[in-house]
Amino acid sequence: MQIAPARLQEHLNKDLRSLYTLHGDEPLLQQEAADLIRQSARARGYTERHVFTVAGAHFNWSEVHAAGASMSLFADKLILDLRIPSGKPGKEGSVALQQLAESTAGNDAVLLLVSLPRLDKTAKSSGWYSALEANGATLQLDPVERPALPAWIAHRLGEQQQRVREGEEGQRSLQFFADRVEGNLLAAHQEIQKLGLLYPHGELSFEEIEQAVLNVARYDVFKLGEAVLAGQHLRVQRMVDGLQAEGVAEVLVHYTLAEDIRSLKRVKDAVSAGRPLPQALREQRVWGHRERLFERVLPQLTPAVLNRLLQSAHQVDGVVKGMKLPTWPSNNWQALLRLALMMSKACSPR
Repeated sequence: MQIAPARLQEHLNKDLRSLYTLHGDEPLLQQEAADLIRQSARARGYTERHVFTVAGAHFNWSEVHAAGASMSLFADKLILDLRIPSGKPGKEGSVALQQLAESTAGNDAVLLLVSLPRLDKTAKSSGWYSALEANGATLQLDPVERPALPAWIAHRLGEQQQRVREGEEGQRSLQFFADRVEGNLLAAHQEIQKLGLLYPHGELSFEEIEQAVLNVARYDVFKLGEAVLAGQHLRVQRMVDGLQAEGVAEVLVHYTLAEDIRSLKRVKDAVSAGRPLPQALREQRVWGHRERLFERVLPQLTPAVLNRLLQSAHQVDGVVKGMKLPTWPSNNWQALLRLALMMSKACSPR
């Protein structure tokens, strides 16, 4: 049974399963979903809780089985809180998870809560995940993408009975807020809570938000690649500046940009050779949001454009490694910004 994160509270008001599986890379959404499940369980008599974190190949799965089998004299019911940060339980763990999923199904005395990172198609096709899904409820907790972030902020403000002003000023307030917390949903949540403490219920002006919200952006080099593919020039420039300020290695930024160019060219070549686009994307391990971006930009990228971008990436690789080229800035970050903007311009929506 799959549950949409937005419907979790509604589900818990009516029912409580004996097994829940949470998977996704957004810590805030994971934490909130787990808190809701644990709170609902405590209200139903699950007063004892054991937490296990699977780290390394030598994790003792027998301890989890033993905890589930032995009930405390003072607790009516038990929560087994199992966390697998790697998303890979291993051979022994795969068998153990299937056994746990089957043993907790319909068991009113034990609630199993499994927390995982984002899972790829292979993991979702595994026997252990299929057992978790078949015997309980699963929630896929996807990150809030940048275009949806202003609406997410507005919704969270509404939950604490605050709102931005109508019209252009309100939209400017939400965009400003989103720019400041880009890539850091937990920080956005904290800043929203701070606004609730600083100001009363009702309308917030742009000035009030500007004064309260800190610049807590966590610039992610992989999010830079998405901004480039989306053709968002101003955001690209802001993110490159942010990555530089945060001390991210230039070689990592270059690798991310260059790898996107290489992937675009390989997919383009494969499609030109007659391979179906979905197959070519899978072979290059392009999926999710990047897959949609690739599907949009590939038709407008000619082989000549891709060759020029590939040559430019090769030249910037030399700049980053200390070479001086007359056609490129000698400063590493200026060269990286120029390459990113070249890519962004080529990927701009036509």
